[in-house]
Amino acid sequence: MTTLQSDLRGSDLRKPGLRQKVATLGKPRKATYVVLAIFVLGSLFPFYWSFLVASRDNGMLTERIPPFVPGGNFFANAARVFDTVPFWKALANSVIVSGTVTLTTVLFSSLAGFAFAKLRFRGRDKLFVFIVVTLAVPTQLGIIPLFIAMSELGWSGSLTAVIVPNLVTAFGVFWMRQYTLDALPYELIEAARVDGCSMIRIFWNICMPAVRPAAAILAMFTFMMSWNDFLWPLVVLDAGNPTVQVALEKLQSGYYVDYSLVLAGTTLATIPILIVFVLLGRQIVAGIMQGAVKG
Repeated sequence: MTTLQSDLRGSDLRKPGLRQKVATLGKPRKATYVVLAIFVLGSLFPFYWSFLVASRDNGMLTERIPPFVPGGNFFANAARVFDTVPFWKALANSVIVSGTVTLTTVLFSSLAGFAFAKLRFRGRDKLFVFIVVTLAVPTQLGIIPLFIAMSELGWSGSLTAVIVPNLVTAFGVFWMRQYTLDALPYELIEAARVDGCSMIRIFWNICMPAVRPAAAILAMFTFMMSWNDFLWPLVVLDAGNPTVQVALEKLQSGYYVDYSLVLAGTTLATIPILIVFVLLGRQIVAGIMQGAVKG
């Protein structure tokens, strides 16, 4: 690198050798692609293994060298999943809960992040510090009082008890506030005020387009966390009104675990997360690249 920099000082880029050096500057080496490929395969292997076991029977697990080619029993095992537990209802409940929580978290976190980042009011910094401090409190400490509150309100056993406590998160407020600080300049807000825009219109027409990559990333993580939430739905929901993760737990209860059945349900439960990731993948990559490039 030092030799190349010394060659560039006072030299002519029209020279063929120097132009080739500049063209190859910063180009990833083959070893980089090999390492990335290993990480990608390692990340995909658990999903493939789940599908592999789900497409066969439990006899596969007792073989000394298990086959790495999917079998033809996946749809039969998937049908057994729907016959064993109310999986359709569990899927619908998880879609309702995760979709509602994701929309409200992104909306309220963006509103709070905009207020903490760009509006000036008394106690703003202290209130924001208090919100960040709540991240250090384990969720498990609030389960008992939260369950009592849900019972007093008459929400125990319903999806409302799962949705309302998760309408907004402290992490979401922190995330959107930090992103809004750099993504939205004060000059743009002042120009909108001069043009007669209300604060709500400034937020919706100026702030939201500017923070869209961060909102997409927050939506992805929120949907994933809400979809994979197990403890609170297990505590507050009835046995006949489960979410996906609670239904999966019912598949493996007892002295004998049918792994082909359990992993068939796990594969089915993973599909919605993959769909959401594909839909939001472009915005996630845009957000990462925008944070990685200066200027």
